[in-house]
Amino acid sequence: MKVSPLRLAAIPLLMFGFGFALVPLYDVFCDITGLNGKTGRIEASEIDNSQVDKSRTIEVRFLANTGNGLPWNFQPLVKMMEIHPGQVYEAMFRVRSASDEPTLGQAIPSVSPGLAAEYFNKTECFCFTEQELAGRETIDMPVRFVVGTGISENIEQITLSYTFFSLDKG
Repeated sequence: MKVSPLRLAAIPLLMFGFGFALVPLYDVFCDITGLNGKTGRIEASEIDNSQVDKSRTIEVRFLANTGNGLPWNFQPLVKMMEIHPGQVYEAMFRVRSASDEPTLGQAIPSVSPGLAAEYFNKTECFCFTEQELAGRETIDMPVRFVVGTGISENIEQITLSYTFFSLDKG
């Protein structure tokens, strides 16, 4: 069976095109599923406390995970809170090293549903910097956040999830 050179050349071009299309396809997938919702970062001075919407509440749930190879126990100290859009809140997370050696990690946040991520802003977060724990050390870490008043009335629940990944060499 003879295959034309034109058909052979088309295969790598199609593979390149598919690879190129994966980025926007991934973004669409994340928008639909709410995965990989990126939060915003604002300065505390930018928050207008007169804009608090006391007429509605949103349930915010907190999840904590660690990636493979990071010997840490990581958990939210409060699993859920009811918040008013426009008001600043603080949630605490605790991380404990199960290693005898110093370890280094970085937290990556995600907000679900993805449409809420645009309105979920943090003024302070342990995810902004790398975290180093000494052997068997335990620390409590705050995250201060505000959910913007422009968030859709249809969103009644938000999940803020963090995964800590190891930054140690090897």
